[in-house]
Amino acid sequence: MEAGGTRAPPPFWAGGPAPGQAYIPGGAGPAAGLLPFTRTLTPMVTGTSVLGVKFDGGVIIAADMMGSYGSLARFRSISRLLKVNDTTMLGASGDYADFQYLKQIIDQMVIDEELLGDGHSYSPKAIHSWLTRVMYNRRSKINPLWNTVVIGGYYNGESFLGYVDMLGVAYEAPTLATGYGAYLAQPLMREVLDKKPSLTKEEARDLIERCMKILYYRDARSFNRYEVAIATEKGVEVEGPLTLEANWDIAHLVSGFE
Repeated sequence: MEAGGTRAPPPFWAGGPAPGQAYIPGGAGPAAGLLPFTRTLTPMVTGTSVLGVKFDGGVIIAADMMGSYGSLARFRSISRLLKVNDTTMLGASGDYADFQYLKQIIDQMVIDEELLGDGHSYSPKAIHSWLTRVMYNRRSKINPLWNTVVIGGYYNGESFLGYVDMLGVAYEAPTLATGYGAYLAQPLMREVLDKKPSLTKEEARDLIERCMKILYYRDARSFNRYEVAIATEKGVEVEGPLTLEANWDIAHLVSGFE
């Protein structure tokens, strides 16, 4: 604007940073929305193993309640099991924030399905299939959800136990374990089922408790407080927090690792 033949000086903050917006020096003013994309390269708060076993008339899954920040035992009472509905449940290891994100989406899906009032609900196979698509879609965008999920349930007289990892790899099995449990607990569970293919509910629970105790002894990211979810024809029940009774009397005899 000119006044009396002179030009007014430009505003002091012209082309500079604006309140609440990102600014790149040398750029064309405020750069909101022009920052580079970011991806999760290393999960922050993580959970370790999830175990699952089929038994005669249902499925049982278990996970401890530890949230590790790197090697720090940061959170000791987080739940990594989710009751989806009366037929379906799941547990997740890996990044806890991504599990919370999945939980919010699944909870809203269940609400939307119930609002239809058509008498149908998500089955364990449906949730398993949906998760394979979600995980593979995010992996294809080079932005995966850093979780390995175990889905269990009992629907139309059939037990279901399925696995999905962060790449979308998926399969079904009578016993499942994620994280460190895939190395320590899975062989033990397979050995028991090789000797007796059909377990009772009590036998499956004892097996899960034994495996959780071994993981507590051997896995530095595990904890003795855990939850158990059981799916039968009566519905899904989540129990916990439960506490493992450990015995460290022979710990002083372990040597050679100093």
